[in-house]
This record gives sequence, structure tokens and C-alpha cells, in this order.
Amino acid sequence: MKRLSVVIPVYNERATLEELVARVVAVDVGLEKEIILVDDGSTDGTRDLYPKIVERWAGQNIRVHLQPRNQGKGAAVRKGYELATGDVALIQDADLEYDPRDYVQLLRPIREGKADVVYGSRFIGSEYHRVHLFWHYVGNRTLTLLSNMLTNLNLTDMETCYKVMRMEVVRSLRLRSDSFTIEPEITAKVAKGRWRIYEVGISYAGRDYSEGKKIGMIDGFKALWAILRFRFSD
Repeated sequence: MKRLSVVIPVYNERATLEELVARVVAVDVGLEKEIILVDDGSTDGTRDLYPKIVERWAGQNIRVHLQPRNQGKGAAVRKGYELATGDVALIQDADLEYDPRDYVQLLRPIREGKADVVYGSRFIGSEYHRVHLFWHYVGNRTLTLLSNMLTNLNLTDMETCYKVMRMEVVRSLRLRSDSFTIEPEITAKVAKGRWRIYEVGISYAGRDYSEGKKIGMIDGFKALWAILRFRFSD
């Protein structure tokens, strides 16, 4: 394993993007990193930041792809995977909820030859977590439970951003989702492929809606449908 592809879907994250990229650049995982920023039609001025980001970290392998219009997180992730050239791919949200310093632990089961896929769970381990939205927690755990029932996995956090996969796994998935349903779709297809899956506890500094959190109740219903759809079809 020589290169890590960090795929970052971005939508209206002007306030956090530069700091997030700085954190990703700073983390030392002992591998070459490529950072792939996929902007999903931002309208808040985020797109004005990319020339500055590329110039500031000119010595880093940073690539920017601008989607022609807003299509959803899933579409941005799929494009990022398409552009990735690493041996392992990791999804990183563009806000500051997830800490890139967790990369070392996330990569460890793959580096040791034990795992093909690693999920970073917000609900296990001893890392710090912001005390946060109760009903968001309930919805997440409910979706994870239903996903587990249909995939026969025992994940604690199916909806986590941090999904790390060997590129062989990524190329096998044939993903279709454009929206946040990319999370249950990845999980269903990883389960069908019988890949070796591990979980690692991560830190989490969740935002509320006034701070820019985007996922809502309607996304929960879409995820519910996706869990059923991708369990029984492609």
C-alpha cells in the first residue's frame, strides 16, 4: 500500500473547507496522499477558494473537480472514486465534524492485512464526542439496526462518513446513489461482496443545523428505502 486517496465531497462549506484541507494535509499516515475535492455545485462562495487552496498547498497532490450542478453527496463521492488513483480510498466530509487525525487508526486494520473495509464509528471507543442531537442519534441507530438486519452485519454506525476501502473493493461496488443514500448502498454492496469489515472508534464534533448540518428527516426516509432497495436489488 503506497497511496491514500482522500475523497472530499464539498457543498457550501466556505467556512470550514480551508481548515479541513489544512488538517488533511497535516496528518502523517506514512503514505503518499492525494486529496480529491469534488465540489457539488456550491453557491456560497466555496468555489472561489479552490485557486487559493491549490496555490497554498502547491507541493501536495490536490485535485479539484467542479460538478456542473448540485447532484448530491453520492454523486460527488462516485466522481471522487472515479478520479482516485490510490491503493486505498477514504471519504472525508468537508465540515469539521470528523478529525483526520483518526486516519492512522482507520488504516491500521487494512495495513495489517486484516480488513478490506474499515468504518469509523462514532458510537464505540474512548475518543471525544460532542453531546449532540438526540433524535439524530435515534434515527442513525434505527437505520443502522435495520441495515444490520438485512445485511447480517453488526455495525454500530452505518451512516458514518468514514468509510475506508481498498481500491479493489471500491471498483467492485458499481455505485448508483446520488444522495446521502450512498451510505446504505455502500454498506449493502460491501456485505454482498463478503469483504472483511472492521470498525474503529473515532472522535466526533457534530454540528447542529444552525452551524450548517445538512442531513434531515427526509434523508432518513430516503435511507430507509435505500436499505430495502439495495438489499434486494442492484
